[in-house]
Amino acid sequence: MASMAFSTAFHTPLHDFTQGIAKPNSSAFTVPSIKTSVGSSKSAFLQRSFRENSSNFPAFPLKSRSFGVYARATTEKTIYDFTVKDIDGKDVSLSKFKGKVLLVVNVASKCGLTSSNYSELSHIYEKYKTQGFEILAFPCNQFGGQEPGSNPEIKQFACTRFKAEFPIFDKVDVNGPNTAPVYQFLKSSKGGFIGDLVKWNFEKFLVDKNGKVVERYPPTTSPFQIEKDIQRLLAA
Repeated sequence: MASMAFSTAFHTPLHDFTQGIAKPNSSAFTVPSIKTSVGSSKSAFLQRSFRENSSNFPAFPLKSRSFGVYARATTEKTIYDFTVKDIDGKDVSLSKFKGKVLLVVNVASKCGLTSSNYSELSHIYEKYKTQGFEILAFPCNQFGGQEPGSNPEIKQFACTRFKAEFPIFDKVDVNGPNTAPVYQFLKSSKGGFIGDLVKWNFEKFLVDKNGKVVERYPPTTSPFQIEKDIQRLLAA
């Protein structure tokens, strides 16, 4: 075993490490084929030789660090980083909801789920709004064309028929090439796959006090079924 040539033992990891990056000048990068033994002077020569030749690598460690910074920045994004338009067309920075538990839902006025969801959302909002809870409703017309009205019509419907007092925002796309940035964030934060599609009207995202998505519920999950999760986050 002590007589194993270093070039044979070192070849595979070195080859794997350099896959996918620009290859250095082959004449400049030469690992000497020598035999090693523990404690021998050849060990010091080997370490010095590798240090000298490693200077021929491209700046791979620098790229690695840069990617790490990018990945960290992506994962540290919160819902507070987004600005949206409200139902009246005014810009609203979602940072105004810092420290609150949020339930984000895409709503529609002509869906079979409309009556039960709006009624329960209004009930839960009234119950928990003084405890640091907000509902953010985003009208969307992508599912069966069931939110066809203008913003004023949507506002009148929700506020008159269901007494909705929670914030309602501008109509948005939640899927496809024109997906609102806040929904890109929500979907990439919680789902089976990054960018997982919103399935239908009244899909819900629960956001904690730090602006992070902690749970996602299908349209058939009623607001009342989410109440215990809301209570848990409010108490945290």
